Formats: sequence, C-alpha cells, structure tokens
Amino acid sequence: MGMTMLEKILARRAGLEQVAVGDTVVCEVDMTVLIDLQFAMGWVQPLRIADPDKVAVVMDHAVPAPHLHDALGGTHARAFARACGIERFYDVGRHGICHQVIAENTLARPGEILACTDSHTCAAGAYNTAARGLGPAEVYAILCTGTTWFQVAPTLRYEFVGSKPAAVSGKDVFLHIAGTYGDATNHNLEYGGLGLASIPMNDRRTIATQGAEISADFSTFPVDDLARDFLAGHGAAPDTYTPADPDPDAAYAAVRTVDLSALEPYVARPGTVSRNALPVSRIERRPVDQCFIGSCANGQLEDLRIAADVVRGRQVAPGVRLLVTPASQRVYQDALRAGYLQDLADAGAVITNSTCGACFGYHMGLLAPGEVCLTSSTRNFTGRMGSPEAEIYMASPATVAASALTGHVTDPRGEPR
Repeated sequence: MGMTMLEKILARRAGLEQVAVGDTVVCEVDMTVLIDLQFAMGWVQPLRIADPDKVAVVMDHAVPAPHLHDALGGTHARAFARACGIERFYDVGRHGICHQVIAENTLARPGEILACTDSHTCAAGAYNTAARGLGPAEVYAILCTGTTWFQVAPTLRYEFVGSKPAAVSGKDVFLHIAGTYGDATNHNLEYGGLGLASIPMNDRRTIATQGAEISADFSTFPVDDLARDFLAGHGAAPDTYTPADPDPDAAYAAVRTVDLSALEPYVARPGTVSRNALPVSRIERRPVDQCFIGSCANGQLEDLRIAADVVRGRQVAPGVRLLVTPASQRVYQDALRAGYLQDLADAGAVITNSTCGACFGYHMGLLAPGEVCLTSSTRNFTGRMGSPEAEIYMASPATVAASALTGHVTDPRGEPR
C-alpha cells in the first residue's frame, strides 16, 4: 500500500520503509523552534541539548515585553542561546511571529520534521514539512534527545480544481473547507490537485496555518514550481532537500474536491470556524468596532498589500479601529519601503510592531465587553481577543479592510448587499 505525503516524511525520519495509520513511530526532528512564552513560564535551563544547529529561538508573542515576567523570559532566552550556542536566535529587532520567521529563514524544509510549542506550527506544512505544535514538556524532551514520537493518523485529501478568483484568498479557501466539512480531529490534511497552481505561497501558508482551527494533526502541501521558487528565493536550493510526494495508491480517509473557481469571499461567525463560515453575501450586515489585519495567518507582505490597495485614498469609518500587525520585522520593513504602511496609516489604521499581541488577546488591541471585531487572524473563539463578552468574526484581509471603511461586515468586491 502506498503512503501519503505525511506518512512518507514520518517513515523517512523514523528510518522505516513503511508506516501505516495507527502506527506509533519515533522520529528524528530536523528543527525545534522555541518562542519567548516558553522562557517566561517556569523555564529550567537544560544542562545540554542534543544539537544546537537544529534549534531556533524566536521572540514573538510578547514583543516588546509588556509585563515584567515577559521581560524576564527574554533574559532567560538570551542566556539559553548564549550557553547552548544557538546561532538562530531572533531577538527584538530581528524578531517576528515565529511561523513567519520560520518561512523567511527556511527553517522548514520539504521532507523534514519541525516542532514548536505554538499550536499553529502546522503553518510550515505549506513547504512540505511535517510541522506540528507540541507541548512545552515534549519540546523540552526534543531539545535533550533530538527525537519525538507521533501516532500516524488517517489523512483527508483536498483536491483543488479550477482556478482561484483574484478576489478570493487562502483565508476564503480555508473558511469554505471549515464551513463545509467541519472539524478534522485526529486526522492529517493533504492538499493538491491541478488547481493548486493558482494558489500562491502566502495563501498556502494561510490554509496550512488554519488547519489547527479544525483540530488537524498536520497540514501538508506538495512541492511544485511555486514552492521551489519560494524556497530558492529564501536560500534553499532544490538539491538541499528531498520532497515527499504521495504515492498514486496512497490510502485516504476521504478525498474531497474543491472547485476554486466557484468560491467567493467567506466570513466565519463568532465562536468557531467549524461549520460556521458562510459566503460574505450571506452574512448579516453586522456593525464592527475593531478590524484586525495580522497574525501568522494573514500578516504576510501580500496581505498588507491587499489591505493597502483596498483603503488607499479612503478613510476608516468613524468609530472603527483598524489595527495592522506585520508578521515580522522583515515584513514591516518591506511594507514600509513599498508604501503599504503609509497608505494604511493615511487611511486611519494603527500600525503595530510585529508580535502575536492582539491575535491572542495579550496586548496592543484587546476587545471590551460588547464590542464586535472582524479579524483576519487565526481564531474567533469566545474570549480569544479580550473580553468573553465580545464577538469575533473572521475573514480575509480584503474583507476586513473593506469593512473598516464602511463600519460593517462588507463584501470586498463592492457588490450590492
């Protein structure tokens, strides 16, 4: 029996010829990423680590430190990097949301395994990496041993056909999948098909990132020409990695076809994305207090370009706060040079430094009781961005930007509602 992308990666890194659903395998981990929060919460310095070249530290969630314990976590992180010889240390000024930093520095490579304590580590599946968020204790064990274990889950295959319309983003593709099929608990997600060529790399990462919101174990994309060009542009030549392609006779729990050409912008209602997302044309005209563009899912340079194109020469509606958080310091710099941040600021947006901040309700944009937020970030569950009495809708950067201009949930295509 053939293997899926994910099964091939796990088999290789476990030194096995074959793995099957239900198997428990012990695998070599190619890259382990630690984030600032791990150092702020009961950090204990290991006496030694298995391989400092396979470890990176990224300051991302609480940057610059908003509380004393976060500042102390930074002290611990810097001490750890010095003591253990960690060269891949992304301190304030080189920082960013870890999944963006991972992409920019090709810490995730095709056919390899990446672990991190953040739940959206599946983002790196856009690069054909078996990437998964693990608990702090598991990641600590990987630091010391260089290995971890996984149980092989069944895989759901999404076959893309048709061509993605220009007004549809990766967020919309994901919300269509989540709204139509619901949760994927204890399953892996695999994406492919001829339509994949119309989905750019930034959108692939959005789709892969959001797999965590439907409880998938892994989200994995193949390596095609777009992926090879992206990887080469970030320093990973094709002869430095070995992609994992599915076998023709791979076994799937289900194969689901998504006609990209039939999609339109989507919005998820508050609480969850699972079976709770609808085309924007079917969503109620809901007034909004805050609009947020950012996070590991949608703070990429292309997301900021799209938002800037929407608001250029216009003004955010009275009573609406538009917050924009670039996904990394590098994205901030590139967007600044391109003029995107100027366009957004001129329209009335507040541009923050790169951090997870408002996305996880920690700093720089919490919601008050009774407020409504439309976000392009990763989660819309109750209490995620502040008060549990606030409501969070989720949509693409284009929809969020368009809604900030009107003051209510709005179709970015400008069609009558």
